[in-house]
Amino acid sequence: MPRLFTVRAIVFGCVLLLAFVLVYPTLHSYLQQKADVDQLRAQVAAAQERNDDLQADLDRWKDPAYVATQARERLSFVLPGEKAFHVSDPETVPDTTPTAQGPAAALDTGSTQPWYASVWQSVQVAGKTPVAATPDAPGDNGTSAPSSGG
Repeated sequence: MPRLFTVRAIVFGCVLLLAFVLVYPTLHSYLQQKADVDQLRAQVAAAQERNDDLQADLDRWKDPAYVATQARERLSFVLPGEKAFHVSDPETVPDTTPTAQGPAAALDTGSTQPWYASVWQSVQVAGKTPVAATPDAPGDNGTSAPSSGG
């Protein structure tokens, strides 16, 4: 009758198990670190590409012709002696004038006054607007106003 497990097979199995237990964590760490390094290399390459793009953009801004072109496009600057025209697309801009009445209509003058002048004008209009006060108006928290009699 042949023996199913010999001493030699049991020792060989134990040695293989011990080798696996000792090698697996090291191999797992190596493979994980290799994946991390590959990911970091991809991030470095992407950052380098972004850096190159930003450097090219910075170099473009050193060119006076590019700066003049950007000033014309972004800020609508014109050179002395030139006339600026603003063309509106008739399909996006309505012809009708606003017919609103009240304080908001007074603010929308369409003038080219600075922002602080329009803010001050808004404050003045708001100060002149009449406020209707009713004696049994609710308080701030939705409750009725306290009675004045004791």
